[in-house]
Amino acid sequence: MAISTAAPRHSCAKLSVAVQDPKPGEGGAIFVKATWHPTRFSLAVTDGAGAWVAQASDAEVRLRSEQWDQPIADYLALAERYLAFQQPSSTYSFHDAANGNRRLSWTFEKQGTKLEWRWKLQPAPNTQQTIAEILDFLMDANIRLSEEVVRKTQSFDKLKQESEKCLQQSERFNIEKAEFEQATFSKFVAVLNSKKAKLRQLKDKLTELESADKAPKEEDENSTDKTELFEEESDKDASVNDEPSETGGGDLHSSPEKTAATSRGGRGRKRTRK
Repeated sequence: MAISTAAPRHSCAKLSVAVQDPKPGEGGAIFVKATWHPTRFSLAVTDGAGAWVAQASDAEVRLRSEQWDQPIADYLALAERYLAFQQPSSTYSFHDAANGNRRLSWTFEKQGTKLEWRWKLQPAPNTQQTIAEILDFLMDANIRLSEEVVRKTQSFDKLKQESEKCLQQSERFNIEKAEFEQATFSKFVAVLNSKKAKLRQLKDKLTELESADKAPKEEDENSTDKTELFEEESDKDASVNDEPSETGGGDLHSSPEKTAATSRGGRGRKRTRK
């Protein structure tokens, strides 16, 4: 059988318990110091006046875990949960078990059923030594906690200072970011306005070029219309000159040959009369 060499764990809790015949001034509280091993545990309990101890051996823990149908590790984990810290839902009691013995019990729920665990404790062989060991453990734990609180406080103060520095740096970055965005936006607006002005100038030039190109085209179209009209009129005049006279007088415009003959005939007639 392999023997576990894991370091034991220690715990000490102040439990509010129900006691038999409490003395005046007693608050019904006990201190339970426990040492947890992988397969067993031990208890030392004091109410300030007396001390009791219990040694749960490997065999006893195995027997109890089998009775509760639990693995040994789960049984010990559940016991540590209720003895290292007081559970509000549990009821603790510390009663006399005859012959100076005491019985420590606590309740818990499993699958909706309220159950109770009990462990019998015997009077400590050396009451004063047991009480001193419990007090020493509590003092050592208190010192460790105090040192831890000091370290945590110092760490918190350091983190607070760093947080304030980060906050100041963040505010400075935000201001610089806003200034940079403002400057960039101003430059962008200036460039955008310049581009818009350039586009307007190009648009005006394009409009002027289109207007200048459109004027010659209109003149060409007008001259073409006039030419066609002139040609049509010329054609009409030519057709009128080519038509014969209604009185039978011949052509309105005689040919050169006819004109010459007429001139000679006239001159002949004039000579005969003389």
